[in-house]
Amino acid sequence: MDKISVVVSCYNEQEALPLFYEEITKVANKMKNAEFEFIFVNDGSKDKTLEVIKKFRSTDERVKYISFSRNFGKEAAMYAGLKKASGDYVAIMDADLQDPPKLLVEMYDTLSKKEYDCVATRRVSRKGEPPIRSFFARLFYKLINKISKAEIVDGARDFRLMTRQMVDAIISMEEYNRFSKGIFGWVGFNTKWIEYENVERAAGETKWSFWKLFKYSIEGIIAFSTAPLVISTIMGILFCFVAFLMIIFIIAKTLIYGDPVSGWPSMVCIMLFVGGIQLFCIGIIGQYISKTYLEVKKRPIYIIKETEEEFVSKN
Repeated sequence: MDKISVVVSCYNEQEALPLFYEEITKVANKMKNAEFEFIFVNDGSKDKTLEVIKKFRSTDERVKYISFSRNFGKEAAMYAGLKKASGDYVAIMDADLQDPPKLLVEMYDTLSKKEYDCVATRRVSRKGEPPIRSFFARLFYKLINKISKAEIVDGARDFRLMTRQMVDAIISMEEYNRFSKGIFGWVGFNTKWIEYENVERAAGETKWSFWKLFKYSIEGIIAFSTAPLVISTIMGILFCFVAFLMIIFIIAKTLIYGDPVSGWPSMVCIMLFVGGIQLFCIGIIGQYISKTYLEVKKRPIYIIKETEEEFVSKN
C-alpha cells in the first residue's frame, strides 16, 4: 500500500484548521488503497494554531507536526515538511481550503499510472482577488518566464502531489533563499497540470499583502535569473555611448557656431536622471550581493522548537 504524506504550512490558522482537517480526513478515509500521514508545520503562529494541531494529534496518530521557534516564512515551512515526509508520494497544501483536498484522489490516480512524476494545480481565474494584484501577478509570470530558464506556469499553486524521487531532488537544493515555484520547474520531471476555478479562503485572513507578494516576486527573479544584471550592464554601456555623443555634439557646436555651453537647468535634470539610473543599477547588484551574503553565512533555513515526538513523550 502506498503512503501519502500531506504537508500543510500554518501561520495563524486556528480558524481554518478544523475545517481543513475535517475535509482532508474525509478524503483520506475514502482512499482505501493508500495510507496517509498529515504533517502540519506551525510557522511561529501567534494564535492557538499549535494547540489545535496538538488536539488533532491526541486523537489521530496520522497527525505529525513541526513547530518553529519563530516565523521563518512559508518557504521554510514547506521545506521542513518535505524533509519530514516519509511517504511514497508527498502533497503540499494550504490550510485555508483554497487547495481543494478532493483533488488528491485524481492526483494519486494519475501518479499511480507511472506516466508522471508530479500533478500540480493552477487557477484559471482569480475571482475574489483585487484587480491590481491580479494584473501584477500576470505581469510577473510573463516576465519571469522570459528571463528565467525555469518554467513557471501562470496561476500555478503550491498545491501538488509529487513522487518520492522528485521530493528528494527538491530537498537536495538546500539554498537559503528559496522560491519553490521556481525550484519545482528547475528540477524538471514530468508534470501534469489540473486547472480549477479560484476558491476563496474558508476562514481567517490572508497573510499575503501586496507588499509581501512584491518582495516574494523579487526573490523569484533574483533566484532564477541573472537578466537584471545584464540589463544594468547594457544600460551602463548605453549611457556611456550617449554621453560620448553629447560631448562630441557640444564641442562641434562650440567650434562651428561659437555658441557657449549654457543651460544649467537641463544639465541638472540630466545629472539627476543619470544618477537615478546609476543608483537603480547599484540596487540590482546589491540585491544579488545580499542574497550571496545570506547564502555564505550558512544559517539554518529554520529552527525547530517542538515536534509531535516531544508531545507524545509528555503524554
